[in-house]
Amino acid sequence: MRSSVQTFEGGCHCGALGFSFQTSVPVSKWNLRACQCAFCRARGARTTSDPAGGLSFQVNDTRALQRYRFSLKTADFLLCRDCGVYIGAQIETPRGAFGIINTLALTPCPDGLPSAAAADYATETASERIERREQRWTPLVRLV
Repeated sequence: MRSSVQTFEGGCHCGALGFSFQTSVPVSKWNLRACQCAFCRARGARTTSDPAGGLSFQVNDTRALQRYRFSLKTADFLLCRDCGVYIGAQIETPRGAFGIINTLALTPCPDGLPSAAAADYATETASERIERREQRWTPLVRLV
């Protein structure tokens, strides 16, 4: 059974970028993923999402926002130009806008996070990747 909705805040080290993640999934039940692509491995990223939750990214300094697209170029990975932190990613499709957060950017990091499962998406086509994200990522309240 899901508990009441909780809001978790996070952002980059210098405060230029932030996010607000709403979920009713208890922290201990979050689905954490450790993507095995070179980008995520180099950053030690541990991402999560909740298809029944909500997510909004905030940009406090527009100059600091760095969007990065790689591989199939299906999503914008959001990084801070100043401190280098990867806070999450977003995608816009005909079905809506969706995103994930890098749990390492949560402030504070909640107790009880489960271990991240290795995830490898290298064999997905662009359309398969978009479909997976539409189904598994968190609906965005607003794109940045």
